[in-house]
Amino acid sequence: MPEMKGGCLCGQLRYMANAEPVFIGVCHCKNCQKESGTAFNVVVAVPQSAVSIQGSPRTYTSKGDSGMDYVRRLCPNCGSTILSEPAALPGIAALRAGTLDDTSWLKPNMEIFCESAQPWVQLGGGMQRFPKMPPMPG
Repeated sequence: MPEMKGGCLCGQLRYMANAEPVFIGVCHCKNCQKESGTAFNVVVAVPQSAVSIQGSPRTYTSKGDSGMDYVRRLCPNCGSTILSEPAALPGIAALRAGTLDDTSWLKPNMEIFCESAQPWVQLGGGMQRFPKMPPMPG
């Protein structure tokens, strides 16, 4: 996998990640719906240690479905969330796919938190569907 690069809407934050994705998923949880202002988020999960951020993101912490902290890193200027760090997935950074410079290679392989999905959303592509977050290998 080539190095992934991306950034926020205004360009104040930039990031690089140099790792194979742990998973690429469509998240239908209520927090992702509220954060994105739409039906879901597409995330590229990578090891936190593989991500470097240029700029100073603002941090917003809330509770995830697990009851554990869910940290978002967002631009203090334009408000774009560039990644999140769910405590329920230690060591994982979930990059927001829409913030990547090149998305031509993206192919989500799972849908998560489908129990919260909007009833009108039906995605194709033969992805595995999970009512919540499945256990991660390892």
